Amino acid sequence: MFMQKLTFFLAAIIWQTGALALDLDLEVVPLNDTHIAWAETGDLAGPPVVLIMGLGSSHSVWPEDLVEGLAKSGMRVILLDNRDVGLSQRYDELGNPVMWWNLLKVKMGFQPWTAYTLDDMAKDVVALMDHLELKRAHVVGASMGGMIAQLVAINHPDRARSLVSIMSSTGAPHLPPATESASEQFTSLAESEGDEIQEAHAWGFYPEAMPRQLMAVLASGDRSENLALLGTPTLVIHGLRDSLLPVEHGRHTAKVIPEARLEEIDGMGHYLPEQALEQVLGLIVEHLRMN
Repeated sequence: MFMQKLTFFLAAIIWQTGALALDLDLEVVPLNDTHIAWAETGDLAGPPVVLIMGLGSSHSVWPEDLVEGLAKSGMRVILLDNRDVGLSQRYDELGNPVMWWNLLKVKMGFQPWTAYTLDDMAKDVVALMDHLELKRAHVVGASMGGMIAQLVAINHPDRARSLVSIMSSTGAPHLPPATESASEQFTSLAESEGDEIQEAHAWGFYPEAMPRQLMAVLASGDRSENLALLGTPTLVIHGLRDSLLPVEHGRHTAKVIPEARLEEIDGMGHYLPEQALEQVLGLIVEHLRMN
């Protein structure tokens, strides 16, 4: 049952690339009133690039070929586990929101319950940069990680050397929702329990954190006005087959960010398929080298 749940969601990243991210030794450090796990690879003297993964996903969900490709291109590649997943501090003791009630609150214009916010998670990234004594870094985020990367650029514009927003969104309310099938499979994965939880952890996923992180996404609201003020060089990558965040989300992100470059990938959904990895890697490396 659990493997069926993962068929749709981000596990496609792992299955279609054939491997998890590199087997790296993580260090856990106290940052921004939490504990964050991180690791790095590549040229330590090279331009730093921070990879931020999405909802309920640890750093290990980044495809190995992508991480290695960035490292071989001369980059200092820094990966972290967002708060509440992986080896970073977990917030299970806070419990989870009543989903239907909080979704209704959002629909009515009220803020949902949150254990933490996307702004907090962006501060985690900046705090890690401080820990590593990095004045600036390229920030690359996928899905929710793209939203966090956007907030690093919005709230800390002097720290983001460039931005890469992959299969992400501005949060604008007019954008199309996920398909019914995508929503159902997302909910099913988030409601995993028992042995399914341990199996998910082995694949780098933390379903128990997903409702809390989803509330952080919803509470972040519409970032369009702030993104329109960015001066950060931005690359937006989105799959034409994305059914969780349809391609209109990527198009709107590129539309509102001044001079952003949009690349739409045929055959890519809400994952990074093996056949598109070389193209995606090439686009990211080109963007980082230009900025």
